[in-house]
Amino acid sequence: MISTRRWLAFSASWGPVVLWAAVIFSFSTESFSSPETSRILGPALNWFFPSMSAHQFEVIHLTIRKLGHCSEYFIFAILVHRALRHRPGNYSKLLHNAFTAIIIFVYAISDELHQAFVPSRTASVADVLLDSFGGVCALLWLSLWRK
Repeated sequence: MISTRRWLAFSASWGPVVLWAAVIFSFSTESFSSPETSRILGPALNWFFPSMSAHQFEVIHLTIRKLGHCSEYFIFAILVHRALRHRPGNYSKLLHNAFTAIIIFVYAISDELHQAFVPSRTASVADVLLDSFGGVCALLWLSLWRK
């Protein structure tokens, strides 16, 4: 049986990871599909830029959505990296980063598979790569930040 102290330490390490994974999962629902986000973003951008064309709006909307992928997985990678610090064993920094990258990549794939079953969403290999890129950027940032 796991002691209470070990359970609390495990929860403190992995709880934020699970919560952020749930946030990412919620972003993959119909509520955050392109038509839904454009209904919110459209009026806001039109207020700031009233002469913006429909094409310009689509470019900005797509850019914001894709930056969302990077930022979601940037944060996710930091949380996973932090949680993995508390695992048993003494691993090199390279192996630690590799474990983090693998978890990010696998979750990105599962996220896109989830979107394949949401009627207003589509699964995309490009989004898996974008998500993974966000995670790798976080790992690079962590490496530079420590130096």
